[in-house]
Amino acid sequence: MPFAVADPAPIVREGLLSAALAGGTPVERVEVARIELAPSQAAGRHVHPCHVVGYIVAGAIRFQVAGETEAILEAGAAFHEPAGREIAHFDNASDARPATFVACYLLPPGATRLIEML
Repeated sequence: MPFAVADPAPIVREGLLSAALAGGTPVERVEVARIELAPSQAAGRHVHPCHVVGYIVAGAIRFQVAGETEAILEAGAAFHEPAGREIAHFDNASDARPATFVACYLLPPGATRLIEML
């Protein structure tokens, strides 16, 4: 009698983020980085020349696009930093644990810089 093969578990897809890229933004390439912030470390006020989407791997991030509501993003949350908009906060929300995230930089043709500090 042959062994019965169990049906594989279904693939589960959970939507985390839907980000509109204004103006039909062209993307020539994507740079992906894993970034770690020490406890209480702040990224500093900055702007990206491209859209950035990402995912919080561990810890918690204090996130705020200038002029918008501040949020605490826990591990598992996704984020969008709009191109050309000031990011007021992208800070480790914990004073005891590091925070790790993955950022995907959606670079337009000819772009070489990922971030500009303000």
